[in-house]
Amino acid sequence: MDKLNSLRAFVKVVELGSFSEAGRQLRLSRSAISKYVGELEQDLGVQLLNRTTRHASATENGQAYFERALTILADLDAADQAVAQAQSTPRGLLRVNAPMSFGTLQLGPAIADFMAQCPELQIQLVLSDDQVDPMQGGFDVTLRIADLESSSLIARKIVAIDRAICASPDYLKQHGTPKLPEDLRSHALLTYGFLLTGNQWKLTGKDGDDHWIQPSWTLCVNNAEVLRDAAIKGRGVALLPTFIAGDALRAGSLRSVLNAYKAPPLTLYAIYPPTRHLAVKVRLFIDFLVARFAGVPEWDRKL
Repeated sequence: MDKLNSLRAFVKVVELGSFSEAGRQLRLSRSAISKYVGELEQDLGVQLLNRTTRHASATENGQAYFERALTILADLDAADQAVAQAQSTPRGLLRVNAPMSFGTLQLGPAIADFMAQCPELQIQLVLSDDQVDPMQGGFDVTLRIADLESSSLIARKIVAIDRAICASPDYLKQHGTPKLPEDLRSHALLTYGFLLTGNQWKLTGKDGDDHWIQPSWTLCVNNAEVLRDAAIKGRGVALLPTFIAGDALRAGSLRSVLNAYKAPPLTLYAIYPPTRHLAVKVRLFIDFLVARFAGVPEWDRKL
C-alpha cells in the first residue's frame, strides 16, 4: 500500500466531503481515490468514512485519524519547503485569489511588476467576489477585503482602505449637499449589499460619536465599480472605497461630502494556510504586496 498517497487522498476527501472533488484536486480518478482510502481502512481495520452517493464524512475514528494525518502531511510539506527555500529563485505555480475590483484596478499592475522580479514563477490569478474557501480552492494566497472571522488560517494585513461618501456635481446641484449624516435619509443612496453592517452605513464624527444610517436605497449591488458608475451618472450618493473612487474624485466627476465624518476603513488581508515553513514564493509575494502598498496608497494621493 502507498501509505503517503492514501493519507493524502483520505485528508482531501474529508476536507472536501467528496471523492470526486478530492480526485479533481489531486488529479486522480474517483476510483483511484476510493482505492487509496479503502486500502487505508483495510490496513487500519476501522471505517474512517461514512459514505453516501454524494457525500463523505469522517467517522469518529476517522476524525481523530484525520487530525493526526494533517499534522503528518504538514510536517512532510514543511520538510519539502525547508529544502526548497535553499533555492534563491522561487519556482513553480503560485495560485492567488483576489476580489474582482481590487484585482482589475490595483492588483494587475502589481502582479506584472512581481512577475518581473520572479521570472521563473508561474502565477495563476483567480478574481472573484465570492467568499472562496482558501483551503478548498487550493489557493496559496487569498486576498480579502473584510473583517475576518476566526479560523485556522493565517492572515497578514496588507493595507487599510479608506472609504469616501461621494456624489456627482450635477446630483449635488440638483438635490443639495448633505451637511450632517442625518441628511442622507432624504437622498437617493447607492449601497453595497454585502457589508457586515448589512445595508446600514456607520459614520463616525471627529467627536467620536457614531451615526447609523439605514439607506433608503435606489441601487444595491455587490460590485462597487457599478456603484461608482451610477454615482457619476448622477443617480445618488455612494459610499465607496477610495481605490475605486479615487480617479473620479481627482477628475471632479465625483465630489466627496460629509468630510468631517468617516466610515470605518476596510482592510486588505493576505490569507494563507498555516505551515511551519512558509513557502518562499508565498512569502516573497506577500512581502512584495506589503511594500507595494505601504504608507499612503497611490490611489489616495492628491485626494
